[in-house]
Amino acid sequence: MEKLIEKIRQDRLPHHIAIIMDGNGRWARKKGLLRINGHKNGVKAVRETVETAAKIGIDHLTLYAFSTENWNRPKEEVDALMTLLIATLKKELDTLTKNSIRLHAIGQLDALPAKARRELEEVMEKTTENDRMTVHLALSYSSRWEIMEAARKLAKKVKEGEIEPNDIDSEHFENALTTAGIPDPELLIRTSGEYRISNYLLYQIAYTELYFTEILWPDFRGQDLVKAILDYQGRERRFGKTSDQIKEVDAKN
Repeated sequence: MEKLIEKIRQDRLPHHIAIIMDGNGRWARKKGLLRINGHKNGVKAVRETVETAAKIGIDHLTLYAFSTENWNRPKEEVDALMTLLIATLKKELDTLTKNSIRLHAIGQLDALPAKARRELEEVMEKTTENDRMTVHLALSYSSRWEIMEAARKLAKKVKEGEIEPNDIDSEHFENALTTAGIPDPELLIRTSGEYRISNYLLYQIAYTELYFTEILWPDFRGQDLVKAILDYQGRERRFGKTSDQIKEVDAKN
């Protein structure tokens, strides 16, 4: 993997990578195991992805860990996932601290079981001063919920006379999102061969490069993250401009 990492251009490194960690259930089914075994094996992929991202120099990594729709799964699977979340947070605290990685979370955190929420808050508090990289866990998260919540916050401010409707701009709206203060992701990775966004960071990925891989999440490793970054660096990001305009800017720089 080291030779692959050497190919990465630091001047074109994405500051923020978002990942849809998909395929745990299918991984388990292929091996004749219960779905929770897929989730447990997915933890290893999380660990290696986080460590590799920090090593490369990524500033922000956002992981889609549990969507609001996931609450509709069988109760025994949801309970097992929450138990796994608690165990993983406890186990990984030392690793996060040793590597100066900060943990943050976005989503409807109040919907989490009290024990899981307490453990999450404790790890976030203990890592708040870490500054090498921030890992954002999207828990009980959905983009439509987030956008509606932002609209409600702004409507309340208008009602209370804090702002005028015509004053609402992109800055106001972005500050009302759960991702306020976090740069938009430049690269979004989805594993398992599915080609969907699944209600994830819909506002934030307006100009994000999308990367899809057939690899099931439990099999995803650091070298796969590096390959995604190299693919990203081979693309031309135009943001509505022409190729000639982009080349002109690059030449000046």
